[in-house]
Amino acid sequence: MSRVLMKGNEAMALAAIKGGCDAFFGYPITPQNEIPEYLSEHMAKEDRVFVQAESEVAAINMVYGAGGAGARVLTSSSSPGIALKQEGISYLAGSEVPCVIINVMRGGPGLGGIQPSQADYNQITRGGGNGDYHLLSYAPENLQEAVDLIKQSFDKADAYRNPVMIAVDGLLGQMMEPVDLERTPDSKQRERKEWATDGDAGRRGKANTIVSLHLDPNKLEEHNLALKEKYDRMVENEQRYERLETEDAELVFIAYGSTARIARSAVESLREEGYKVGMIRPITLWPFPENAFKKLPDTVHTLLTLEMSLGQMHQDVKIVNQGRYHLDLYARTGGVVPEPEEFIEKAKAILKKEDAA
Repeated sequence: MSRVLMKGNEAMALAAIKGGCDAFFGYPITPQNEIPEYLSEHMAKEDRVFVQAESEVAAINMVYGAGGAGARVLTSSSSPGIALKQEGISYLAGSEVPCVIINVMRGGPGLGGIQPSQADYNQITRGGGNGDYHLLSYAPENLQEAVDLIKQSFDKADAYRNPVMIAVDGLLGQMMEPVDLERTPDSKQRERKEWATDGDAGRRGKANTIVSLHLDPNKLEEHNLALKEKYDRMVENEQRYERLETEDAELVFIAYGSTARIARSAVESLREEGYKVGMIRPITLWPFPENAFKKLPDTVHTLLTLEMSLGQMHQDVKIVNQGRYHLDLYARTGGVVPEPEEFIEKAKAILKKEDAA
């Protein structure tokens, strides 16, 4: 195993190259600028396409064009930049054009600030653009997981003909960690995309068309129901999560991404003090891993959601648990990164209150 110390954004950019990315289209915004900066040099060395577009709107439509022609395409941005791409993302989903989108989240709403945040959760999991659609969305906890997931995401995007989003925050984008770039195999030879508008109509005997416009409401409903069947397959097959110390837990943290790193430290400290605390870590934000909550032990009485947003993921925790457990929330926002001691203090307060009752 060969581990290399890399900055998060650069590691994710290299992972995209090794995942078979043919083309990148993007526009600068903090705190993800090292992704296009890295790719501007290294895509050319690999004889691949790099374009800094004139805007986020232009970039996502370039993704639409290149993805529709059969290329493996990447774009990256941060929160308000992703907001500008939402119309194009809806087109991509509606037209079933695969691509990978990296969102290095920052504080909001509006321009907000450049500090780490998880306040794009609803934007990521509820579509963001218009219409009935979903993105397969991953939220890695560390750079190694980010590298592995980005490599896999190009395969997943092609398999489902759907955009895939990698949701990290500015903390992961800017930190440095050792990564093993060979742990997950690089993408190799890919199957020809028979649906693509690749100029090969003569071989197929017909021309392909890619549209998201269906003026007949019955045809549009038929299309949307076909998309739903695909999303249902994702729900069945793509839920990913980690459970930590839940076997005898009384209180279970729910946290993802950078917040889960902090929560992991809090779990370890609480366990050392004799508190029975565990954690569920969603790796897919959509589909939300409802399977992770099944068969929790009878000892569990409280689920405590920890997030760097004002309870956006907490709503999904409520939905999947249907009143089975007492639910609580500890949230920081505006780019404030919580300390493990904050989680520890909150957990102890809940457990002592339960003991007193």
